[in-house]
Amino acid sequence: MPQKIIIQACKIIDPASPQHLKTVDVLINEGKIEAIGQNLGTDAQLISGEGKFLAPGFFDLNATFGEPGFETKEDFETGSKAAAAGGFTGLALMPHNNPPTDSKSQVEYLINRAKGNLVDIFPYGCISQKREGKDLAEMYDMRQSGAVAFTDGNKAVQDAGLMERALLYAKGFDALVLSYPEDASIAGSAKMNEGAMSTFLGMKGIPNLAEELMIVRDLYLAAYTDSRIHFSTISTAHAVELIRNAKKQGAKVTCDVAAHHLVLTDDAVAGFDSNYKVKPPLRTQADVDALLQGLKDGTIDAIVSQHHPQEIEFKQVEFEIAKFGIIALQTVLPLLLQAGLNEEQIVEKLALNPRKILGLPVPSIAVGKNANLVLFDASSWDYQASINYSKSANSPFLGQQLNGKVWLTCNNNQVFSY
Repeated sequence: MPQKIIIQACKIIDPASPQHLKTVDVLINEGKIEAIGQNLGTDAQLISGEGKFLAPGFFDLNATFGEPGFETKEDFETGSKAAAAGGFTGLALMPHNNPPTDSKSQVEYLINRAKGNLVDIFPYGCISQKREGKDLAEMYDMRQSGAVAFTDGNKAVQDAGLMERALLYAKGFDALVLSYPEDASIAGSAKMNEGAMSTFLGMKGIPNLAEELMIVRDLYLAAYTDSRIHFSTISTAHAVELIRNAKKQGAKVTCDVAAHHLVLTDDAVAGFDSNYKVKPPLRTQADVDALLQGLKDGTIDAIVSQHHPQEIEFKQVEFEIAKFGIIALQTVLPLLLQAGLNEEQIVEKLALNPRKILGLPVPSIAVGKNANLVLFDASSWDYQASINYSKSANSPFLGQQLNGKVWLTCNNNQVFSY
């Protein structure tokens, strides 16, 4: 990183900063914010912030890398670069490794592996051993070693008794449990949303009920154990309503939504493009509208990328047998602008709230603070293979022109810029 950088005439988006919504120059020296004001000099690398927004770096609550075990999908270098290119200065890593992150040694390996990175990486620990949903993993030991919360990732905990014990145990050391809400006995082996489109295409569908039953169950369990719970990637209108009502009744519940669920519907699956195959599946426009309303009224606390890289051989096959997931770290900002969110909403749901949910320090744009920043605007850019920093290419947006560009990402005295 150059010793000194001046970002000129940028608009600050940071409710915790006295400069919030002001247009100023920001001087960064050796990774710290040294001055904020006007005419800060020219003895530094000058970066134009005109028409651009400077905010605390984004944080992703739901990212999957392959390392260790699935490095052919994504490793720390490629995943971190994709994150930085998308404006993320921090992320929580799902335990979908091989072996899964279910022990103290696994957590410590990931933390050590992530050192020295622009992107701060925080591992989740598994709820159950090997993500099998049978026996509790070493949750307390993993917490002591640095696990920020507990989840079985994209495997829902089907055993209600196990989930109850996990919530009760986690409460003892003030840890957070994440629930991926899907009742497997209802979802079955279906590949897309159940509705008019699945009927038209002749494919089995996953009904909204599969998600909503699990949310009801886990809300009851959290209330019974007086524990905190966070729902990952909710996708249906009724799920929003269930969580809204629970919050009104004082439940200790938070939730997030994947960016692609805010703009895409199951109509996208009509062409059998497996890059639209995600889980939870793309739902209907009514669900999208409810999710957007849930974001605006505070029911939905955060937005995630749900970055899930897959090798070409798992995607360039028939839709029915293709794996779920898309790469998403570089496309979150464009999707949120497409969904109609303004800059303040984006910063709240993508930078501030995710850290608050995990109890992590929230960066602030103030003199003397570490420069943990993202500079962005609504400029258009072409998402081409040459600037796809992920090791995988399973995105339906590759080759498209997108609106919403990250110009600079700064953290840990390192800078990524286009």
